[in-house]
Parts: sequence; C-alpha cells; structure tokens
Amino acid sequence: MSLDSPAPASSGGAGERPSRAGRNLPVAIVVGIGLGALVIACLFWRKELFLVLATVSVSYGTWEIVSAMRARGRAVPALPAVLGCVAQMVAAYFGGTAALAVAFLLTGALVVMWRGAEGVERAAADVTGGFLVAAYPALLGGIAMLMLAAADGAWRAFTFVAVTVASDVGGYAVGVLFGKHPIAPAISPKKSWEGFAGSVLLCMIAGAMCVVWGLHGPWWAGVILGALMAPAATIGDFAESAIKRDLGVKDMSSLLPGHGGLMDRLDSLVVAAPVAWVVMALLVPEVRG
Repeated sequence: MSLDSPAPASSGGAGERPSRAGRNLPVAIVVGIGLGALVIACLFWRKELFLVLATVSVSYGTWEIVSAMRARGRAVPALPAVLGCVAQMVAAYFGGTAALAVAFLLTGALVVMWRGAEGVERAAADVTGGFLVAAYPALLGGIAMLMLAAADGAWRAFTFVAVTVASDVGGYAVGVLFGKHPIAPAISPKKSWEGFAGSVLLCMIAGAMCVVWGLHGPWWAGVILGALMAPAATIGDFAESAIKRDLGVKDMSSLLPGHGGLMDRLDSLVVAAPVAWVVMALLVPEVRG
C-alpha cells in the first residue's frame, strides 16, 4: 500500500502509461475495483467464500516470498510454508486463537524438519527465512480470520479491508498532490509524511463510517480504529519494501497488472490485521443475530 509522493515516471514499454507514482494507473484502478468487488461478493454472499479467497491469496503471497528468497539462493522450504499458511488460516477460522497458535508452532516444526533433512549447511539462515514466512504473512493473515469467524464477521472483515484500503487511497492521493518530505528514503523514497497524514485522515473517516453503519458501534471507536490502523498499514508497506530491497526485486511477481504480486497488495493488510482485531474486540461489541 502506498503513500507515494511525486516522482518521475519510470520508463516502460510501448503503450504503457505509468502514473506519477510509477504505475500504470488506469490498469491498476480497474484491477483494484475488480478485486474489491470480489471481496465484497464473497463476504456478503457467504463469508466462508472469503475464507477460501483469503487462504488462496495469502498462500500465494507466501509462495511469492519463498520463490523470491529461493531465487537469491536461500533454500527456504516452499511446501511446508504454503501448507502451514493454509493450516493457520483454516485453524484460526474454525478453532480460534488456540488453534492458530498450535498451527503456527506445527508449521515451524515442519519447516525445521524439512530443511534439516536436506543437510546442515546454511540451514540456520534457511530455517529463519521459513519462520519469517510462517509469521508474515501466514500468522498475521490467520489473525484476520479470527475477525471473520465472529457472528458479525462479514462486517468486521469488511471494515478491516475498507480501512486498510483507505490508507492506500488517502496516502496515494495526498502524497502525489502534496508529498515533499520522504519518511524513509533509504527504504521507500516515494512515501511522504504528507501522504501519511492523508492516510490517517481517510482511515479515521472510513473507520467511523464502517463501525457506525456496519457494526452499530460508536463513531469514536471507528476513529480510534482508523488512527491506529493507518500506522500499522504503513509499517506493513515499509516491511515489504525492505524485504524486496534485500531480495533485489521491484515486485514480488507480475500476477496483478498495475499492482505487482499478491503480496504487494497484502503487505499492509496482514500487518494491520492484529491491530484491527484487537481494537474491534475491545471497543466494538459483537453483534449477534
């Protein structure tokens, strides 16, 4: 998710029209709208469909990270990481926090045994990479499924996604128009403090609207939710940018035109998930019925 300030357009092939943030903006908008429509349809038709969609998406994102690591010579076990991601997402939805914790520990154990069977040379670094993907994005994605499992889980998950998207939209719009002061130029030079302010503002507005209209909670709880989720979403974006810089890649893959890989869209969501879960659990009573 971006908080982009103005930057020269990157060079592209014939027919490409990169935005000031370096993306093909019309294509990115069309793909984003399509993804948003799919998320809403899954959530409000049968929320179990969103479990399937989220599990497939986070598992693919896990595979993207593992593939990028393996391309750099790090023999991170791919199959245990992806299977562990599926296990954590499903366990969280059907079994709650205890089941998620057990699934995470079992994933870690499987990573250690799988990699250990291949020999001990550089095993410590590879196992560390395996634990990284077991936690990010798999464990954090599992926390999002804890929200979905609630009686009003469709609206909780929608609120979580909508506020995180608001972080992206607010940060992008304000950053492109007014961004002049980079937050961390060594990691992501296009992200500005002005964009971050736009992200916080739109997150608070989106949080208040979703909590009042969808969850029948107090408006101030939505404002707090947005104010806390905006920094978390931004940290998630920086975290993936740091990983990509370390791995020497621009995008995790080219699956989504105008966006990059699935992990390039999930980066803010997975880090914001624990914040959304905790804040809504504490401040927004569950609506049953």
